Amino acid sequence: MTAAAKPIKRKNTAIADRYDIAIIGGGPVGMALALALRDTGISSVLLEARGVPEKDEDPRPLALSHGSYLILKRLGVWDKLSNRTPITQIHISNRGSLGQTVLTPEDAGVPALGYVVNYHDLFCSIHHQLTGSATDYLAGALVTRLDTDKNSGTVTFDYQGKEHQLSAKLLVLADGGKLAKQLPDISYCEHDYRQWAVVANVKAETKQTGTAYERFTADGPVALLPNLDDFALVWTVSPDEVKEITALSEPEFLARLHEHFGDRLGKFIAAGKRSAFPLALKYAQSTATQRVALIGNAAQTLHPVAGQGFNLGLRDAFELAGEVIHAKSQSLEIGKPAMLTKYQQKRQFDSSAVRLFTDSLIKLFSNDNELLKHACGLGLIALDRMPPLKRFVARRMIFGARG
Repeated sequence: MTAAAKPIKRKNTAIADRYDIAIIGGGPVGMALALALRDTGISSVLLEARGVPEKDEDPRPLALSHGSYLILKRLGVWDKLSNRTPITQIHISNRGSLGQTVLTPEDAGVPALGYVVNYHDLFCSIHHQLTGSATDYLAGALVTRLDTDKNSGTVTFDYQGKEHQLSAKLLVLADGGKLAKQLPDISYCEHDYRQWAVVANVKAETKQTGTAYERFTADGPVALLPNLDDFALVWTVSPDEVKEITALSEPEFLARLHEHFGDRLGKFIAAGKRSAFPLALKYAQSTATQRVALIGNAAQTLHPVAGQGFNLGLRDAFELAGEVIHAKSQSLEIGKPAMLTKYQQKRQFDSSAVRLFTDSLIKLFSNDNELLKHACGLGLIALDRMPPLKRFVARRMIFGARG
């Protein structure tokens, strides 16, 4: 411990220099893990490089499954969300073929298939719940170095112009994966889909009625999610088109969207702020190593098709919390190889299955092969006419690979 590594004063509390768990990355998944560990007798600290955004700078919609609703309800976050639009039906179609299917809550045995929320609203709601508890939380702490040995992990970070250190029995990376590059046993598989997602809130002539639309095209899926009275758009486009589409005037953008999506909702009549980001598949071959566990985007980043990425990350956090709490209750040391192996084995099946599901959807449906297109259409027809299969698919979209 260096001379600069003194306890950090924050308001009326101090950040200690030793913890059971240090969580690096203060997005919704990292904060959810911190919330799941509160009042358990497990000491934890959360380090976030950025400050808290004061305004809504991220228009991304998040489709939360019913399973994620249950987790957020248990964490005390759900009732703090200002806008929660239920998904009462998912309509899936493939442009250029006759096949379609509709999933309903009855297919999965749940009251709603999921809910659409705004990313910024979710972030602020979890942040409010976290900072209202006794959790140690430090915003503006930029982690620069990770070190581990068989007994603990050490985090070196910059805060207010000074370098600090703290140690923990377990380091949890929820930062998106950048710091994992410092760990020799963690490597990633990556695939660039050569697609971008354009997101915006849009209004159509037909108001939303709880139906989420997932329409596959040769360029990639276009999703319209119920969002208050209107829709949250996630439009997959090619890299060559993304600059053109984001630069269109509002009337031109709405006309282009109508041409691409079809006439199911009538004309689109208004659009909010647009943003775009590239789409890739990235996943860690191992989500645990010596005194380190990976969750959320540090463990995997998926294509947004079927809205699985955040839900998978939230399950990472909740199941890791369960393993930590179990170790504590059995007087076992947190962060030991046996605990991390159990966490990794539990998550491997869910993560691999969801990754295969989303990747296969893109590879099967995002092409202009007429034979494959019609085969996919027939697959949607078969799914729509086989209730047991619909239940199987719906429950795994909602609760993960174990259904």
